[in-house]
Amino acid sequence: MPAQQGNGGPWGSGGGTPPDLEVLVRRGQDRLKQMLPGGGSRGVIFLGLLALVGLGLWTAYYTVPSDSVAVVQRFGKYLKDVPPGLHFKLPLGIDVATIVPVKRQLKQEFGFTTPGAGDPYQSPRDGKRETVMVTGDLNAALVEWVVQYRISDPVKFLFEVREPSETLRYVSESVMREVVGDRTVDEVITIGRQEIETEALAKMQELSTKYVMGISIDQVQLKNINPPQPVQESFNEVNQAQQEKEKLINEARRDYNKVIPLAEGEKDQRIREADGYRLKRINEAEGDAARFTALLTEYRKAPEVTRRRIYIETLQDVMPGIRSKIIIDEQTRSILPLLNLDARKVDQP
Repeated sequence: MPAQQGNGGPWGSGGGTPPDLEVLVRRGQDRLKQMLPGGGSRGVIFLGLLALVGLGLWTAYYTVPSDSVAVVQRFGKYLKDVPPGLHFKLPLGIDVATIVPVKRQLKQEFGFTTPGAGDPYQSPRDGKRETVMVTGDLNAALVEWVVQYRISDPVKFLFEVREPSETLRYVSESVMREVVGDRTVDEVITIGRQEIETEALAKMQELSTKYVMGISIDQVQLKNINPPQPVQESFNEVNQAQQEKEKLINEARRDYNKVIPLAEGEKDQRIREADGYRLKRINEAEGDAARFTALLTEYRKAPEVTRRRIYIETLQDVMPGIRSKIIIDEQTRSILPLLNLDARKVDQP
C-alpha cells in the first residue's frame, strides 16, 4: 500500500489525526518489503540467517578470568583446558566452556552464615543440625567451623564426582563428628582445638583424594564451640569455678616461687658457712698438730734448748699483757720484803 501524502502530515489529509492501527501495520510491512530484496519470503529467510550469524558470533568467543581456567567440552565430551584470556570456540552450543576458579581459595561454613555468600554450598542450609555433636564422654556440644579449600584438578572436580562441593560438605561434617566424638567436651571447648583442626584436615584430605574430587584442603578452623542452650548457664558456672581454681593455683604458685627460693638461698648460705667453719677448724687443728709434731721433733733433738725456747716464746706472749712485773732472784725465799704493804693504792693486774 503506497504511502499517502497530504497537507495534514505524513499519515494523510485527516487534519493531523493518526490513522488506524491496521493501516500503520500495513504501511510498516510495505516499507519492510521495499527494504528487503526478493520479496517477503526471501526477506524473512535473510533475516533468519542474519540472526543466526549474529548469534554464532556472539557465542563463539569467551573470556577466562586470571584466577581461573576453562574446561572446554565438545558435544559433552572433554576437549581441553584453556588458560586465562580471550578465546574462541565453536558456536551454538557445539563447544561449551565451563569456568573453574583454580587459583581462588574457596570456603564452606558450618553452623553460621556469612552475609552475601555467593557459593550455594558455602553457608549452611541446616546449621543447627550440623553443629550439634556428641563428644566422647557422652556430652553435647555446638561446634562451628570453616573449611578452606582449592580446586586442584578442574577435570576431576567437574566429571569424577557429581556435586563435588556438596560432597565435600558431607565429608567435612562426617570427619568433624568422628574427631569430636573421640574427645571429651572439655578438650573440645578448651585445650583440644588445635589438635582437632590438624586431625580433621588430614582426614578430610585423605577422603577427598580417595573420592577423586580434585580438591585440596588448605585449612580447617574451629570457630565458636558452646554447650547446648539448656545447660549453658550451668556450664558457664563450671567454667567460672575452674577459672577461680586456676587463679588460686596461680596465686599459690606465685607465693611458693617467692618464699621457697628465698628459704633455699638461706639454706645454701648456712650450709656454706658451716662448711667454711668446718674447714677452718680442721685446718687450724691440722696446723696445731703439725706445729706440735715439729716441736716434738726438735725437742727430742735438744730437750733443754727446746724447753728454753718454748719458755721464752711463752713469756713473749704473756708478758705484754701484765702491767706490774716483779722479777726476783731464784735465791730469794720470799717476796714479802719487796712488797709495800702500807700502800693505799695497789695496781690491778
